[in-house]
Amino acid sequence: ATPQRKVTKHNTTVSSKLNCKTSLLSHNNIKLNKMKISALIISALATSAAAFAPSRVVQTTRLNMADAAADVEEEPAKPAWPTINGWTADPDAFCAGLPGALSPLGDFDPAGFTKDLSVQEIKRYREAEVTHGRVSMLAVLGYLVGENFHPLFNGSITGPANTHLAQVQETAPFFFAFLVAAIAVSETTRASTGWVEPEEALAYNSQNEVKGAFGALLRDNYYPGDIGFDPLGLKPNDPAEFATMQTKELQNGRLAMIAAMGFIVQEQVSGETILGTLGF
Repeated sequence: ATPQRKVTKHNTTVSSKLNCKTSLLSHNNIKLNKMKISALIISALATSAAAFAPSRVVQTTRLNMADAAADVEEEPAKPAWPTINGWTADPDAFCAGLPGALSPLGDFDPAGFTKDLSVQEIKRYREAEVTHGRVSMLAVLGYLVGENFHPLFNGSITGPANTHLAQVQETAPFFFAFLVAAIAVSETTRASTGWVEPEEALAYNSQNEVKGAFGALLRDNYYPGDIGFDPLGLKPNDPAEFATMQTKELQNGRLAMIAAMGFIVQEQVSGETILGTLGF
């Protein structure tokens, strides 16, 4: 009986030890499982956060690109031609957008002189038109006044105005020379103000195949006819008012060119003064 009790006691001790070990293993497994579950949860949360991160970067990048595009669009494009007296040359507009058109004729160019011309050529044409118009307005006034009122040179200059310049040359040669010198200085000043130097103009016209310009080329920042001579301060500062005054000057100049041509031809044919031809 004693050995059997010992065996039973021994078995009981071994069973208790095994139960303790099993309990420890079960406890460790539970801890390990909890740690795995925690790791999985943390990993899932990290993955979710990382999944949302790129969209924020992309969204921010898109916003920055949109802001940059908006900034670029807001910057005005630099015009190809400078703005002078409120006028910016438009190669696609009639006469490059210069003033001078007036109803009912409007864009009047039946001969097509300005068709397919460059801005530089149109400016040269306008320079010639304005200059000849101003000379013609003075000429018409000179014909009407000079033929009927001539206090200079003791009244020796008489008859049709077509002959007055020749009479001055004979009567007062020094005054005639002074007159020629004054005209030369005025033309030189006008040329130096608005025109490019001949060498540069010839090179430009040759490179761009401009024909018939005879080395003439106006400066880009020069408005045709605006040489800065305005002793009475009549030039308006407002672009709209300037365009209106320019149109008036052009219309009067065009009429004066026709009138002056009529005066010259009439006196050459009749040999009489203008008022004399009309019976006054």
